[in-house]
Amino acid sequence: MRAACIGDNCIDYYRNLARAYPTGNAVDTAVNMQKLGVPTSIISTTGSDGNGSWMVETLRREGLDVSHLKVVKGMTAITYMDLEGLDRVHGEYLEGVLADISFSDDDIAFACEHDIVHTALWGNAEATLPEIHASGTLVSFDYADRLDHPLVESTLPYVDYGFFSSHGEKDDSIRDFLQDKVARGMRVATATFGKRGSLSWDGDRFWEGPVYPAARLVNTVGAGDSFIAGFLVGVLTGDDVAGCLDRGARIASEVVGVFEPWVVTA
Repeated sequence: MRAACIGDNCIDYYRNLARAYPTGNAVDTAVNMQKLGVPTSIISTTGSDGNGSWMVETLRREGLDVSHLKVVKGMTAITYMDLEGLDRVHGEYLEGVLADISFSDDDIAFACEHDIVHTALWGNAEATLPEIHASGTLVSFDYADRLDHPLVESTLPYVDYGFFSSHGEKDDSIRDFLQDKVARGMRVATATFGKRGSLSWDGDRFWEGPVYPAARLVNTVGAGDSFIAGFLVGVLTGDDVAGCLDRGARIASEVVGVFEPWVVTA
């Protein structure tokens, strides 16, 4: 049982706190899956600067397979942020080496050796998905809140587990949306609603996910990625959809209680 996350990595730097951490959708999902007991690989590109060294050493220390985390000359991607109470204020984003990220045939072959591969809207890995999916490896994709993004349609034939963040209600429109995605290729389509839980359609029925109140709320960064990590661990360990949603909700409730986008221990 092995997972891989392919796509982005960056540093989030909070200017008003003078604090930073390595992150990115692929990074956060991978670290959380590793902490939940699934050996996980990261397939990405980072910079040759100090932040890139920090990224590599952090992920290696967390136990990830970093054999396909390439280091190229240039700046590691960085997002400048502020935390005002519990509100995140996004500032300048410098893409650095991610502006030219690409995935080699060797990267794709390596991804195909895993049981499941996860990527996201900003991972620039969509071109790898047809070959990965054709190999029999399960594919997961986080579309965030871009329900109408062109990648939803273009990647649909190659995605088994699709995740969407909804700002609306659990009404007929989102139910129709999820049903449509499964009817046209996905195994399970899931929408998350923040503190209002989650909803999945598996082709037969809807499943509503629980909400676990956080012991304390520190920083909501990483809540969505950790939810996906928990859900995918459930997939790999044979949970039904209800069990996957439960795992996701539990780990997300822990992550929002720490500053970094993954739990300290799991």
